[in-house]
Amino acid sequence: MLTHNTLAGKHALVCGASQGIGRACAIELAKAGARVTVLARTAQTLEKTLESLAKYGSGHKAVVCDLSDMRQLSSILPTTCTDVDILVCNSGGPAPGPLASAESQALDAAFTQHVLSNVALVQACAPHMKKQNYGRIINIISTSVKIPIPNLGVSNIVRGATASAAKTFAGELGPFGITVNNILPGFTKTQRLEQIIQNTQSKTGGERDAVEDSFTKDVPARRFAEPEETAYACVFLASPFASYINGINLPVDGGRTGCL
Repeated sequence: MLTHNTLAGKHALVCGASQGIGRACAIELAKAGARVTVLARTAQTLEKTLESLAKYGSGHKAVVCDLSDMRQLSSILPTTCTDVDILVCNSGGPAPGPLASAESQALDAAFTQHVLSNVALVQACAPHMKKQNYGRIINIISTSVKIPIPNLGVSNIVRGATASAAKTFAGELGPFGITVNNILPGFTKTQRLEQIIQNTQSKTGGERDAVEDSFTKDVPARRFAEPEETAYACVFLASPFASYINGINLPVDGGRTGCL
């Protein structure tokens, strides 16, 4: 059973932790007993997350870093990743739009932010995890790795690449007690969803309620998720109870994804 001390003695690094799902993951991991380092590019919002973590143990800290800047990321890896037991890779998605009209710069930027940074973080954290014979690497990505989402062309590509990298890492790191899994959130109440709703409204001229209904009609749960509902899955995958779950894509989408 997961308890307040399930992850006691573990150090978690949570990326994109200043808001939304990343923030929820950081808080729930701290509630489970982990010491949490939160990472994001905006110091002010990151500090608010750190204040919330103070309610749940001590030793939590914040690291300001932009995952789209590999030079900046490389500079913080040696001091940030030396003793990480749980790595949660999470970053805001690329701007919506069709792939057919996407510019090469947008593809380059998204690949750096989501794929290259992910690989660098895993490579930096893996040595300690191997020594401990325990590691949990969890990517918060998208259901688009199963079924591409219309009008999210660039995101579909980089999310798929991240999922493939995770499966590769799962095979390479599994013998060392390290698991690598992907969580695929569905429609979740975050700024990202708000952006998509507003973009749809501007294109269709529809009322907000109508737009929301058009999204949730394909969700058997008939609602949007709370960020915490993804965070609960993250805590489970980070725990010893998930030791034999490796290399999988776990949708947290209320049943929306139209495939197994």
